[in-house]
Amino acid sequence: MSLQRLLPLIFRLIFVSLLAIGFAQVEIQIEGSAGWGASLPTWRIENHWLLDVFWGGRAMTGYHAWVFPWIALFFHWPLLHLPRPSWRDEAGVIAAIIQFWIIEDAMWFVMNPGFGWQALNPAVAHWHKHWLWGLPVEYWGGTLVMLGLLWYSQRTALNSEVKLAA
Repeated sequence: MSLQRLLPLIFRLIFVSLLAIGFAQVEIQIEGSAGWGASLPTWRIENHWLLDVFWGGRAMTGYHAWVFPWIALFFHWPLLHLPRPSWRDEAGVIAAIIQFWIIEDAMWFVMNPGFGWQALNPAVAHWHKHWLWGLPVEYWGGTLVMLGLLWYSQRTALNSEVKLAA
């Protein structure tokens, strides 16, 4: 991959990381030291089999029910300005959303005065139900899916360039 193709990708990864860090600060101001919206004045569903399937076993709150789709819509906004969005574009957007949430969640711990990086463990971060190698499973699985989608979005773009050049 040429430097000309690599620079926009690097910029994009940095930009999404900055968005995640900013939103982590917003969530810290909203939630304080009560993780996963534990003290927010909103509805909560603590136990339901669908939470295990789609939500990693965590509670569903009114706050999260609104913020997750809002972030997804926010990241899809640029696609509305493309003449013909492609699956490559969608893969890139989904990769950015996954990157955003992994970094946002990790930064929530790092920057939260009530927690810190050392608190990212099963005993303290009890809302993360599944752990692998010292981190929530979603971090590992999400990173693999994000990298696969990012590769697909870039790989397809490279193939298109090769076909156009031929």
